[in-house]
Amino acid sequence: MINKENKNEIRLKRHLRVREHVCGTAERPRLSVYRSSKHIYAQLIDDVNGKTLCSASTIAKDINVKDMTKTASAEEVGKKLAEKAGKIGIKDVVFDRGGYLYIGRVKALADGARSGGLNF
Repeated sequence: MINKENKNEIRLKRHLRVREHVCGTAERPRLSVYRSSKHIYAQLIDDVNGKTLCSASTIAKDINVKDMTKTASAEEVGKKLAEKAGKIGIKDVVFDRGGYLYIGRVKALADGARSGGLNF
């Protein structure tokens, strides 16, 4: 049986393996996803300069996720992030799933970002 500490350690190892190959630039930033038990966070990161270009999450005041499922709210976060990225002129990104499996809320966030206009 996998307990919570081991599960997170496995995710972190998976995340490090992915990060060896995924790097964001100013022209094509990295869309990084973090998922907690209640919320989901996404940000566009320029790894060359070490700066976060924009971010969105379920706890942000500009996103109303009350009375939504976690999957639907993740899709809204993806759409809001794509909207913010469009305002600063970003269309192409590299997707970093953060070591999470590409199912459920992570997939919903990616689909929302794609429907908002991001290409990856």
